[in-house]
Amino acid sequence: MENLIDDCLFCKIIRGEIPSYKVFENEDVLAFLDISQANPGHTLMVPKKHLENLFDYTSEDAQKYLQYLPEIARAIQKAFPEVDGMNILTNNGKVAGQMVMHSHIHFVPRFEGDGLKIISRNNADQYDEAKYQAVADKIKAQF
Repeated sequence: MENLIDDCLFCKIIRGEIPSYKVFENEDVLAFLDISQANPGHTLMVPKKHLENLFDYTSEDAQKYLQYLPEIARAIQKAFPEVDGMNILTNNGKVAGQMVMHSHIHFVPRFEGDGLKIISRNNADQYDEAKYQAVADKIKAQF
């Protein structure tokens, strides 16, 4: 296993030092149930290489680790046929809600009327065409 950190919670889970409820594992990634279970089947996928968050990924890392997203999502959907949808998300940095500084993707099964709120703010009324374009142009300039 590549580049694991001694005091990282998810590195300890990968090494088997802390138990987890594994749902998928291969040489690249480990997927296990999130202890919080926002909804039944809430799963985390972590790369076995310690990467703090998506900002640390190279293109090669993305190809190697993110390819498993559809496979894990479909397995959760098949396990819970009553699933109406799924949020697949990652928090990058403490200010974004990242609590464990090892990259991880959340798979949160959604059920009609579950009451779970992921995004609660809509600022569309603060933007006009010029403001949208200025933001888009600022991002485009970074490629």
